Amino acid sequence: MRSRQDALRVLLDTTFILPTLGIDTGEGVSEGLRRLAQIEADIYCSRFSILEALWVAAKVSGSGDSDAESFRLGLRSILEGGRYTRVEEDSEIFNEALRLYMLGHRDTIDNILYASSIRFNLKLLTLDAELGEFIHNKGLKDTLIAPGQIPQSS
Repeated sequence: MRSRQDALRVLLDTTFILPTLGIDTGEGVSEGLRRLAQIEADIYCSRFSILEALWVAAKVSGSGDSDAESFRLGLRSILEGGRYTRVEEDSEIFNEALRLYMLGHRDTIDNILYASSIRFNLKLLTLDAELGEFIHNKGLKDTLIAPGQIPQSS
């Protein structure tokens, strides 16, 4: 088992907070979350992922795929349960997000999350191949991690 000092520190992309909110995102996401729990990773989230999750919940609520009570309880768990640490974005992060936008990556939430991962020395758990390609093509620091790259517990 790792010491807390050596724990993997991971910022969750919005896709990875949706299951806690009662929104199914598939087995790959569930497996990634299981692995994080097994290795007792330090888990971080952004208020901007919460905002994006609200957009997703609003979109799926009309299709009957969303349960308001599950969302309410999940949101409370994320914000008040103590398992997630919220990143506190500052002007440096927003300036970097704008720079990324100007470089051509048009997803502002992703830009904020990526900038936060750089600023706070976190891995960004994501399935976003477009963001990964953008980072690679621009020669930026790669902080991204996919579910299959999370170490297995020993």
